[in-house]
Amino acid sequence: MNYEKLGAFYLGKRYDLAEREVTDELYLYDSKDLTTHALCVGMTGSGKTGLCLSLIEEAAIDHVPVIAIDPKGDLGNLMLTFPDLKADDFRPWVDERAALNKGRTADQAAADAAKLWKQGLAAWDQTPERIAKFKESAEVSIYTPGSNAGIPLTVLKSFSAPAQEVIDDAETFRERVSSSTSGLLSLLGIKADPVRSREHILLSNILDTSWRAGTDLSIGGLIHAIQEPPFEKVGVLDLETFYPLKDRTELAMTVNNLLASPTFAGWMEGEPLDVQSLMFTSEGQPRISILSIAHLSEDERMFFVTILLGEILSWTRSQAGTSSLRAILYMDEVYGFFPPVANPPSKQPMLTLLKQARAYGLGCVLATQNPVDLDYKGLSNIGTWFLGRLQTERDKARVLEGLEGASTQAGTTFDRAEMEATLAALGGRVFLANNVHEDKPVIFQTRWALSYLRGPLTRRQIETLMADQKAEAIATADEEHSPEELKSDEAGAKPVVPKQIRQYVLPVRGEISGVIVYRPALLGRARMHFARVSYGVDVTRDIAMLVPIRNSVPVHVWDETLSIDPAELGDIVNALPDASFSEPAPALLRPKSYETWEKKLKDHLYRSERVIVLKSKSPKLYSEADETEGAFRARLSHLLREERDLEKEKLRNTYARKANTINGRLESARAAVDRERDQANRATMSAAMSFGSTILGALFGRKLASRSNVTKATSSMKSVGRAADQRADIGEAQKKVERYEAELQELDAELRAELEAIEEEFDPNAIEFEELTVKPKKTDIECVPVALVWTPWVRDADGMVEPAFDSE
Repeated sequence: MNYEKLGAFYLGKRYDLAEREVTDELYLYDSKDLTTHALCVGMTGSGKTGLCLSLIEEAAIDHVPVIAIDPKGDLGNLMLTFPDLKADDFRPWVDERAALNKGRTADQAAADAAKLWKQGLAAWDQTPERIAKFKESAEVSIYTPGSNAGIPLTVLKSFSAPAQEVIDDAETFRERVSSSTSGLLSLLGIKADPVRSREHILLSNILDTSWRAGTDLSIGGLIHAIQEPPFEKVGVLDLETFYPLKDRTELAMTVNNLLASPTFAGWMEGEPLDVQSLMFTSEGQPRISILSIAHLSEDERMFFVTILLGEILSWTRSQAGTSSLRAILYMDEVYGFFPPVANPPSKQPMLTLLKQARAYGLGCVLATQNPVDLDYKGLSNIGTWFLGRLQTERDKARVLEGLEGASTQAGTTFDRAEMEATLAALGGRVFLANNVHEDKPVIFQTRWALSYLRGPLTRRQIETLMADQKAEAIATADEEHSPEELKSDEAGAKPVVPKQIRQYVLPVRGEISGVIVYRPALLGRARMHFARVSYGVDVTRDIAMLVPIRNSVPVHVWDETLSIDPAELGDIVNALPDASFSEPAPALLRPKSYETWEKKLKDHLYRSERVIVLKSKSPKLYSEADETEGAFRARLSHLLREERDLEKEKLRNTYARKANTINGRLESARAAVDRERDQANRATMSAAMSFGSTILGALFGRKLASRSNVTKATSSMKSVGRAADQRADIGEAQKKVERYEAELQELDAELRAELEAIEEEFDPNAIEFEELTVKPKKTDIECVPVALVWTPWVRDADGMVEPAFDSE
């Protein structure tokens, strides 16, 4: 299909509201317009879900990642894609009860669904190959925070410090601190005023202080910080006056009870919330991440959405500015999260995204069937409104209010009476698109979805859909330490270690169901500098590695190591008082040994540590230091999209000039014709101008969607011929008209060839990489004295032990 080459979203076909029929003219939405965000409003049965899922499908085909918040559980339908359109593919997903109510068996219903989808796609100029293209373009994953039905996702393990760009922006940083605090308190069931609540003020100050210092707070660290905050005053009052220790301990216990509650155990499991990982796979393939929250309570939903929006805001501010669409944040059924009067924790970060995200290429798409429950002042930042059938006059009044505000914000005119009449006439799957980038609104009917829209998914169905991805994640995850038998020397008291030897202890992680035994390990730390001007490399890397020691220290001590976070290291006095200790190897008790190991550490780092840089051949660019291939490919994919958009603009300009030249010559030919043939002359000019606009209209003009599509050029050429036949007695003019027809045909061929070339040139899947390395200089390696670390292991009743500390 020609529309595939235009970098536009095929959402449907123009609809003639007066005749109540769909036309042949495609409705193509320019993806760049989505950077000014979109709102989709429509009552149940309006086709809102089909339109929004089609928009997500188009984004995936164009290699644009999507994070989709799913409160109802039906966005998982995006995984129900069957290129072969066989009844057997549909069979597991049909609603058997609904089929029985219609007097059909499940097998018959599956056959009906397969036939319906085959016919529906064909009617909307789509082939089964397009389903396959959608599946190949992006990975669809369902995440279930607080549940293991899909991929578990945790936000309770830590409150990560935002990017430095966010911290440096005073207003954005204050909003991030406030919304994170409000989200946590809502999860605790505490309705706190940010100005008057002691709980809110205390937690806000803790997050503010920690994040400004670049410190991530674990949930356990937060509990500790509540009891012993990293400051002595709040405002002008000392801490004890503002919030006495007894009251702070009570708040800490409330957070701890939440952490210890079996109800919230699922919140501590799963992948950490990472926006980049939600948008791209490790190989750089775009991802549609569906964050299903239908199973959560109202307070849990508010907490999760608030934290998620804060993380997305941080990610957004860390990106380079762009005018092209980089990613999409979609939220279905947004009511309750962005109300007109109330101020829930989710409202402020959402408003900030609507105001600021456009500069970084993030398009926010919000959908609801309850328009009266939206803050239309905030929605004045939205540039595109997809409006379907509305239920009440009150709904229409609120939508008109929002449209008027958006038009005022964009500096465009707004005809309220005409808009009201149009909204009243809309039917099923028929939408009005009011785009501030367009000259006027467009009425269209939504295309047939590539995905099978079977409705909300059950927990069991989500488990089935995600089984393969979860199994693959488990298979590729780091292998956990296998339990091993306890040795008899692991039941002693803490050994006496010379004071010249630095000692640390790692904290115990996870649920303890046995006795703790501390085993010795060597800690090596260093700061290394890597520089290579030609590759754009100038980085400093801090390294921390751990070598578990059993009976003796190996000769090549640093060859097999674990990675740890130095921030986790504690003083030896923090070792659990009732724990046992392994007997250390004799070399571990000799201070001279540590000097030798430090020299070996420096030699080891010099030989083994490298900074990896990837170089792409086209475009010729280098990756950031240690940027993964997936992340680099994702970044290049967006750069290519920017280049493609620029080339499209050049095409618009080039072909506009050519078309104007041809039409100018047609005017000259018309001037030579006898005045008595003036009516025929006008017919000729009208037809020629129609051809000129239709062939180029799918690419340029003010917008892709505001013109006819390429496939209409043939019928326009016929009208040119008919008009020319009327002028058979004007031989010279006829020859010129025929020549200009030929020139227009050549223009059409050139345009198609240009589009094909652009698609091939800017295909992100064709990027090739060369791997380059940067070595350090010995003088650029600064080692910290090697230390002894005691690592905790859990011993069960059978004498088996396994690690109880975090490492990689």
